[in-house]
Amino acid sequence: MTVLQTQGVHHITFVGSNREATIAFYQGVLGMPLVLDQPNLDVPDETHLYFDAGDGRLITFFVHPTRANDPTPNPEGIGNLHHLAFTVSRAVYTQVAKRLNERGIWNTGEIDRGFMDSIYFRDPNGQLLEMACYKFTPPEGYTVADVLATAHRIRVAAGAYNVQDEHLAQAIAELTKRRAPSLNPAEV
Repeated sequence: MTVLQTQGVHHITFVGSNREATIAFYQGVLGMPLVLDQPNLDVPDETHLYFDAGDGRLITFFVHPTRANDPTPNPEGIGNLHHLAFTVSRAVYTQVAKRLNERGIWNTGEIDRGFMDSIYFRDPNGQLLEMACYKFTPPEGYTVADVLATAHRIRVAAGAYNVQDEHLAQAIAELTKRRAPSLNPAEV
């Protein structure tokens, strides 16, 4: 049986509170431009807001004027979304906790995840969000997934608990060598 091959995330849609509060947080705090604002075609009394998450991909919200923010954390049950992670540059990452603190937004502070760094916080409706920054840049012609899969194989072979800098460095060296093998056997 043939698989249904995906090519990336098209968009993610949340049930939001109201238009003003959602725009204030996602555009005003996270800097995501509102790129489309139209009726929810399935529920005409709701509005469907579309924000550019930074790479042209969309995060959308169904909002209604009578809804108020509800900061109660979303339940962590099977089938529920645990968190949504956004990519940020290293330069922005170093500012995330400070900027959230300046706005009075609780956050975890910086957390080392081995292959990336993370900071978690909640939106006004209890959704757990993450600002994440990879500790590496993939070699030209390779993706983040290529580096992580290679680093995973190296980590498992080494018997290490989780991916660390040395596994990433070895993975990048291996992928680079694979991409452009040397004609000089002394350089191999």
